[in-house]
Amino acid sequence: MIFEADMAAINAALAPLWPRLAGARVFMTGGTGFIGRWMLEALARSGVDAQVTLLSRDPDAFAARAPHLAARFELVAGDVTSFLAPAGNYTHVIHAATDASAALNANDPRRMFDTIVEGTRRALNVAKDDKARFVFLSSGAVYGVQPWDVTHVAEDWRGGPDPCDPLSAYGEGKRAAEMLCAIYAQQFGLDVVNARIFALLGPLLSLDIHFAAGNFIRDAMAGKPIRIIGSGEAVRSYLYAADLTIWLWTLLIAGKPGTVVNMGSEEAVSIADLARRTASLLGGPGVEILGRPDPGWNAGRYVPSTARVRAELGVAPTISLDDAILRTARANGWKP
Repeated sequence: MIFEADMAAINAALAPLWPRLAGARVFMTGGTGFIGRWMLEALARSGVDAQVTLLSRDPDAFAARAPHLAARFELVAGDVTSFLAPAGNYTHVIHAATDASAALNANDPRRMFDTIVEGTRRALNVAKDDKARFVFLSSGAVYGVQPWDVTHVAEDWRGGPDPCDPLSAYGEGKRAAEMLCAIYAQQFGLDVVNARIFALLGPLLSLDIHFAAGNFIRDAMAGKPIRIIGSGEAVRSYLYAADLTIWLWTLLIAGKPGTVVNMGSEEAVSIADLARRTASLLGGPGVEILGRPDPGWNAGRYVPSTARVRAELGVAPTISLDDAILRTARANGWKP
């Protein structure tokens, strides 16, 4: 019920824009992931006659998980680093494929970097050949470690990841991919728009991978104490996936060429406070803070300014952090 209500809200918000996609032919990478799945679920319910060719490493597995999407859209097998796109005279290319794995970033940073950069190059070539609009899903990681005195990092921030630290492979990969986007826009006249995405919550989010918010919800739902490995002082913010979906489709349909915008929430919260709020909302037994060194790439702030996206695309968050936690939990079977 939560997910279908979200889909109804998305389609109501996008109703004025959907007709502009009529007849579109879209090539998409990353459509089987969390963000891509939300985008496809919304489009499938829109009533718009738009075709999507979806690249997947395992089309059969995706068809088993989401048969309604497999019936609606075309699935083609391929790896983002080596695929050959089928002929389609595409009007739009959505490049959303990234293996957002903390383990991969830590244990095989070369593969992480190569997957991002080579995958982006191949997707850009598809768009260049067909003169299609290119939508790149980048990341707030391109800013590197956000200084504590910068409460909300804006698109003109010129910091960056540490190029001497292999843990920066993901962020540096996204920066290099953005550079490729800029090169293709200038050298080949490609129409590129770019979303720098921050942390998210919502139905379909896996609760068992490295995302802290999902892990906290999982543990509280199971009646376990929420355990924080580090100090809990790191600060994050979480945009609800339905809001992100509205923002991304708005960017694709109505964003001006060259648009680069942050997509995230400005509602900052420390990891410790996030854990306490989650336990309180879901009736968990409490929080344990172990205080060990944080193994991740960013133990500080990771909170965007969204002034530009709100001004240029006319969008705004509609779901608070507390409501995002509750909706994600309810979508995973939690009952108050």
